[in-house]
Amino acid sequence: MSVTAADSVDKPGGVSWLWNRQLDSYPETGPRMAYLAITVISTVMLYYELYVGGSVTTLFLPKLHMSFSFFVYTLAVGNLIGAFGSLFAGLTDRLGRTNLVVVGLILTAVFVGFIIPTATSKWVFTIEGFIVAVVEGICLVATPALIRDFSPQVGRATAMGFWTSGPVLGSLIVAVVATHTIGANPSISFWTHEYRICGIAGLVVAAIALVGMRELSPGLRDQLMVSMRDRALIEAKAKGIDIEASLRNPFGQLIKPDVIVSALGIAIFLLIYYTSVGFGLIYFTTVFGFSVKNGNGLGNWNWGFNVIAVILFGIISDRLRVRKPFMVLGGVTAAIMMVLYLSRAGHHTGYYHLAILVAILSFCLGVAYVPWMASFTETVESHNPALTATGLAIWGWIIRVVVFASYMLLPTVIHSVTPLVTYGTTVATADAKYGADVAFATAHPQVVATATKLAPELAAVSANEALFVQLATKPTPALIGQAEAAVGPSMFAKIAANQAGIASVIPFATQLTALEAASKDPAFQTLVAHGASVVKAAKEAPGQWKDWYWICFGGMIFFLGTVPLMRGRWSPKAAKADEDAHEALVQAEMAKLGVTA
Repeated sequence: MSVTAADSVDKPGGVSWLWNRQLDSYPETGPRMAYLAITVISTVMLYYELYVGGSVTTLFLPKLHMSFSFFVYTLAVGNLIGAFGSLFAGLTDRLGRTNLVVVGLILTAVFVGFIIPTATSKWVFTIEGFIVAVVEGICLVATPALIRDFSPQVGRATAMGFWTSGPVLGSLIVAVVATHTIGANPSISFWTHEYRICGIAGLVVAAIALVGMRELSPGLRDQLMVSMRDRALIEAKAKGIDIEASLRNPFGQLIKPDVIVSALGIAIFLLIYYTSVGFGLIYFTTVFGFSVKNGNGLGNWNWGFNVIAVILFGIISDRLRVRKPFMVLGGVTAAIMMVLYLSRAGHHTGYYHLAILVAILSFCLGVAYVPWMASFTETVESHNPALTATGLAIWGWIIRVVVFASYMLLPTVIHSVTPLVTYGTTVATADAKYGADVAFATAHPQVVATATKLAPELAAVSANEALFVQLATKPTPALIGQAEAAVGPSMFAKIAANQAGIASVIPFATQLTALEAASKDPAFQTLVAHGASVVKAAKEAPGQWKDWYWICFGGMIFFLGTVPLMRGRWSPKAAKADEDAHEALVQAEMAKLGVTA
């Protein structure tokens, strides 16, 4: 029954191999690993493109005159649009998966690298971002469906661990590239640089997928495969499987509590993940005062440790043949780390102290998520193996709707970001330079008001300082005449009428001169206009972020309550017994069909 993958691809003449990608026999281990690797690389690239904006949020918000609230709401709407892209991807059970992914890679690369960077307004940037969100919503379903197709249940968590590393590695690449390409004090126009790098890399990956990506024919992928030993039986049964019958009323077959509630549970559990992706840089820079470069550096710790967890615990879960214990372990430890993490808001925390907290929290999230992914696909298979993409479409839709709802809520909880992002850096720089001038003006408002009101008179006195000093000590008719001649009769009369006001201002001449010079600097004007709102926002921000992170903590607790609904054993011994029983059933069916491995 052994057929090589190369021989099993339908290859009509010409260039039709670019879209005829189906394999009619289950591939050998080598080609199968290659197809899985291309799928993972494609996933990494798609998420790199989706998340690249997170590395330059504090640059493009002021550049495109975009408030934090506007930005969050556009992310929310983008996720809602992506949710329906996920539902559309459920059609890949009927239409196939790979062509959608390849076309998606080409589109996103072009948009991210060459269209979005030309945006000069927040609305153009937003609408173009929506297109990327739709494509990502489709691929969010198509790529894990491909992973499932090429990975039996024994080994599923390992394969899903590598797929899960896709979004995480995408985030890690964003942070690593930003750390090495963004300087200490980048201009706000530099945001386009990161997008162009990402788009060029996207075209390279799209070319790899165009040439090398393959998928199983419907007859092969629409069956349950527990281990590689099932291969011969699956190939034999594929010849007589009724594809149309298995795909009839797909969503009706999967609208079940174990599918819906478990998908909702993981969506809420991952609120902290989506917060980190979209707003991690903003949190680190506005609450802890880190630079854009160091804020992205913390992202290296976050995503690096998450990658380690998803791969390591995927392997461990497969070795022990259980999922649920690791979901609980990861969920409980993540909740504990969430409390420790949120407690640092509002306190002086060093870079490495925060990095360790971020790394451990992210590691715990990975411990829970990879076994969940494997268990979810197995839960869907328990209803109908032919509807894997439909089940993942339901999951993708739910997770996007949850993110939409949470992003709509977030600005009402955290409303201190806009002044900090828009004016925070300018205010901080201006305060270091002009803080003493502002302090003087604040402490002596009457002096400043008088100096402003009597500016012409003070200018005339200053221009003839020696003469008016003499006049103040010895007001002789001769000196009065000289002063009147020097400034003019009208101005002299005004000076005489305002002697008390002028006398109250003169002792502060040095400070007033410095204040006048500072007032000509736009940075000083920003400091005066927005300094108070920035200070107020800086005081409120830690408490508001804490409130949000407590919501994320609640999501983790909810997730733990959904674990028992899912398919799978708690005990490795019971799981091994199930596997042995399945193997006996496979052998009996093969004997009945007269098939040998």
